[in-house]
Parts: sequence; structure tokens; C-alpha cells
Amino acid sequence: MKTTISNVDKQVEQSVTIGAWLHNKRSSGKIQFLQLRDGTGFIQGVMVKKEVTEEAWEAAKNLTQESSVWVTGIVREDDRSQSGYELTVTNVELIHEAVDYPITPKEHGTEFLMDNRHLWIRSRRQNAILRIRNEIIRATYQFFNENDFVKIDPPILTGSSAEGTTDLFHTKYFEEDAYLSQSGQLYMEAAAMAFGRVFSFGPTFRAEKSKTRRHLIEFWMIEPEMAFMNHDESLEVQEQYVSFLVQSVLDNCQLELKTLDRDLSKLEAIKAPFPRISYDDAITLLKDKGFTDIEWGEDFGAPHETAIAESFEKPVFITNYPKDIKAFYMKPDPEREDVVLCADLIAPEGYGEIIGGSQRIDDLALLEQRYEEHGLTDDAYKWYLELRRYGSVPHSGFGLGLERTVAWLSGVEHVRETIPFPRLLNRLYP
Repeated sequence: MKTTISNVDKQVEQSVTIGAWLHNKRSSGKIQFLQLRDGTGFIQGVMVKKEVTEEAWEAAKNLTQESSVWVTGIVREDDRSQSGYELTVTNVELIHEAVDYPITPKEHGTEFLMDNRHLWIRSRRQNAILRIRNEIIRATYQFFNENDFVKIDPPILTGSSAEGTTDLFHTKYFEEDAYLSQSGQLYMEAAAMAFGRVFSFGPTFRAEKSKTRRHLIEFWMIEPEMAFMNHDESLEVQEQYVSFLVQSVLDNCQLELKTLDRDLSKLEAIKAPFPRISYDDAITLLKDKGFTDIEWGEDFGAPHETAIAESFEKPVFITNYPKDIKAFYMKPDPEREDVVLCADLIAPEGYGEIIGGSQRIDDLALLEQRYEEHGLTDDAYKWYLELRRYGSVPHSGFGLGLERTVAWLSGVEHVRETIPFPRLLNRLYP
């Protein structure tokens, strides 16, 4: 019976055949231990010399790392195995012999592994991280589908910046200038005026010359937008969504979390509601913690976010940032014109901002004023202004960075391991 490693629990004590690659192996003379993987999981195959043909024994003995094989054997339950199962191998048939596989069981430097990323993703650790990424994506669709959101796909090529910044990748669109999208948000606002609740999930690009462990040049964003919703209501959606993601990973990625030695107690504590702290109070907290140089009106860097997060066990919302350091479209606080109705959600354990969100300006005159203050042109943003001209409503939205969320939930230090093929400041290969 042909099967996969992920399905061996349904074939205990049965003979099965699995198409697999040899991940590693060792031998004690008359017993060979084959570490096998097939893309759905890992399993140990045990071959006893006296129980198999000489041909099968030699075939297994001569296998090289990452050679592809058909392996036949009896599925056994085994409590010592990480997966709970083992394969008593009765036959091995070589499909293709791998020669001089470059990533051996010894230690390798990061740059070497990144140069061989197309092969590195076969390893247990990288496999676990990317499976957690897949679960977060799956759970994202489930959460928004169950809460009456419609998925809308914004364009990747745009004629202007979403946030009025210069960190854009420029290209030519026939005779016009175009840019790779840094956010789908403005288009999602248009979609929310048509469908009420929408979300997008797609790649975004930032031409920031940053080398920190939290930054990628190309990354993926989940960007919901909600009509008839104020800022506080949006915060509730955000904390419910993040709580749902955490619980989904805990429910469906136990083996992966174990592979990564993730401290589950830290994730099990992540349940809505989340604490909130104003930007003003965050400044005070930072000064109390020894950050004497930080002044009101300055944005927070990674050390500041980490210090703030250390005061809480759950993710924390930092609310009401100064208007001058936030995007033009954010709605000012009606009770205080110098701050806006926005929040950044800071993950615990030093993982930094995973969500940025705000209530959007819905008043046409105010948005036109903000256009002037930011030097934006009507030509580029005429369509965006028209959303306030034809049936404007209070609306809010946010964006969650997928890779930072994967890094946090899997306990990985650098976001470069959380995307299959990372694009970094000095890396466009493979």
C-alpha cells in the first residue's frame, strides 16, 4: 500500500511503501537506521540484516544523503519516536542517487546555508518553521472567512506610494513610472466601501537599507479593512485574530513546536484581551527604564519596543502616536489634535511590532488638508479622495506582518528563516 509519512498512523502493523529521501543514516553493524523524509514528515526506518534480502541490505547500505528511494516496511508504534511511529524496513529501491550533497550534518555558516536555501529548506528545523507559516496562513483564511470578510487582491504595481514615503522600488510601466507596492491598504479602503469587511494577503516591498533581524525587502502582509468600525472596535478584532492564530498553531503544530524547542507556556498565555499603553505613557516607561534620550515626538526603535514589551506577558498595544510621525491617512484623536487614533501591536520576547493599524480619516476637507501637509498630488490620489466624496463612513484597518509573526510563534531569532526564499539587502539568490 502506497502512503505518506503523515498518514502512517492509519496503517499501523500494515506493510506500506513510501517515496522518500534519505535525510540521514547510521548503522550498528547488523542494523541500519534510516532517517527518512517525504515532505509530509520525518520517520525512522529500521532495517535488520537477517530479516531482509542481501540486495535490500546493500541498497540501504550504499544510500547517500538526500538520495530518493521507494521504501517498503511495516508501520510500528514507537513512543520513543518524535512522531510516535517507526518503520520496520523490508525493502529499499533506489530512485536517484544524490552525490556530494553540500549540506552535511556538520555545522555550517549562515551565509553558506542562505546560498543553499533551496536545499536548506529540506532540514527538520526549516521544515518546522515553514509548516508553522503555512498554519498561520490557513488559520488567517479561516478567521476572516468565519467573520464575514471578503478577500480582495490589491495590485502589486502601483502609480504612487501608499504612505508617502520614498522607500519604493521604481520600475517603468510602459511610458509611465510605477512602483512595487509597499502596502495594499489604500485599495483595501476602496474595497471596504464596496464589501464592508475585506482582507488582502500578498507580497509587499520596502526599499529600506536595513540589515536588522526583523527586516526583509520582500515580505507578506495580511491587511483587513472594515467599514463602519472605529479604532477601539478594530483593536478588538486584532487581538481576537492574533489569539486565534496562536491557538491554531498550538493545536495543529505541536510536532513542529517541539522540533524548535519552543516554550509552549509563553504561547499558551496569549489570549485576548491584550494590554494597552498610550504613547505618552510608553515614553514615561522608557525613561523610567533608563532610556533618557527618548523624547516625545520620536518614533520607537527595536530596543524601545523590546523594553516596553518586557513589562507585559502578552502582546501590548501602543496607542495614540504623535500625528507627525504617522501616515497622512490616520484620523486625529477628536479630543487631542496632536495624536492620531492608531496602535502598534508589539509582540513579547523581543519580536517587535507585528501589527500597525488605525482609524482612517473619513472627512474630505481634513484629508485634503493632510494632502497639502505631506506634499501629495491630486493626480496620484484623486481616486482615494473620492472615497470620502461618495458615501464616506468611519472605517478602520490594520496590517499584520506574516514573517515577524512566524518568527515570534516559532521562536526563531531572524525573519530570514520564516520565508522560503528571503530577499535581503544584499541577497537576491537563490
